[in-house]
Amino acid sequence: MTDSRQGFEVEVLLPVHNEAETIEPTIREIYEELSKLVRMRFIMCEDGSKDNTQEVLQRVAKDIPMKLILSKARKGYSRAVRDGMESLEAPYLLCIDSDGQCDPKDFPKFWEARDSADVLIGWRVDRADTFLRRWLSRFFRFLYQCAFHVPIHDPSCPYVLSRKEVIVRLAGELGEMQQGFWWEFVARVHRRGYTMKELPVHHRLRAGGVTQVYKFRKMPGIFIRHFFAIFKILRQTRPDR
Repeated sequence: MTDSRQGFEVEVLLPVHNEAETIEPTIREIYEELSKLVRMRFIMCEDGSKDNTQEVLQRVAKDIPMKLILSKARKGYSRAVRDGMESLEAPYLLCIDSDGQCDPKDFPKFWEARDSADVLIGWRVDRADTFLRRWLSRFFRFLYQCAFHVPIHDPSCPYVLSRKEVIVRLAGELGEMQQGFWWEFVARVHRRGYTMKELPVHHRLRAGGVTQVYKFRKMPGIFIRHFFAIFKILRQTRPDR
């Protein structure tokens, strides 16, 4: 099945912020692996970078199929991804973080399994993250599973292949969990009755730099926001809605 207007089978969404030094090799690695298998285009959701990320993307877009969504101001991860989702045209959307931790060599098994579920999500069996981030994920996963009972080991994994109809249904609802976008996405997919399947993926060290989100001083705020977001999502996705 292909997009009747453009011929793209998959669009690959990458959220990008201040990654001028690493984004081009990341894009080219993904394109080299995926373009051998499917007709694809990138959706680059650039989020108000302060370096020359926008210039790099504009240059790379001259020889790689790409839809650029550029921003003058910072929107945040959730809004950037949601904006990309709302621009989807192809029948499938592959979402990957642009930090180089997701291995594009895992894509063939996702594509082969695309008819087995509405949403395929990666399972980082061996996470290449800091102890603090892994501990936070385990703790929050306990609270999350108590609320949603989602049959997924790794609901925060940013390696997701979804049918277009799921994205169209959910894109406008997303954005409650600011640093937990994929937790929210998986919860809404499950509560709306779509099918999910988990596939193991390789997880690598970041291509460059370190994330500034999961610092110890930020933990109280993250916990509070996620705690209240869980109950808001539960209310919004009741079966009678």
